[in-house]
Amino acid sequence: METAHIYEVDINWVDDRIGRMSSDELDDELQVATPPQFNKGIPRIWSPEHLFTAAVNSCLMTTFLAIAENSKLEFDSFNSKAVGKLEIVEGKYQMSEVTLMPQLKIIREEDREKAMRVLQKSEAACLISNSIKSKIIFIPLITVEVGSKAA
Repeated sequence: METAHIYEVDINWVDDRIGRMSSDELDDELQVATPPQFNKGIPRIWSPEHLFTAAVNSCLMTTFLAIAENSKLEFDSFNSKAVGKLEIVEGKYQMSEVTLMPQLKIIREEDREKAMRVLQKSEAACLISNSIKSKIIFIPLITVEVGSKAA
């Protein structure tokens, strides 16, 4: 695997405070706008702040999936909620922290410790988290599938 990868994203202003993001590598375009918390912000459209938070959360998931596969961890479901906090730090707006709340449903109770290790390794190895200066708060939850296949 190469050590450097390039990801290109184009953005074009549409009107008002709205732009359209695209990449030659991707099929879908995405509208992006100033969030409604700011002057002339627009609700219900992805903002840079949402995309920042989504980048951290989606990186956790993709890293988890790779580590779980390599660790042969069987699980029933994975989902994660992320909350990004924007505040003024030293006179500038900054995404100061991202709280990650992954929920992992495992198949067997005896895999609980292994599952926690995999989640913790995933958080530590997430390249997006490792590339930002925001504080990462990690609150994992592991449950066991009731009436699971292994029961």
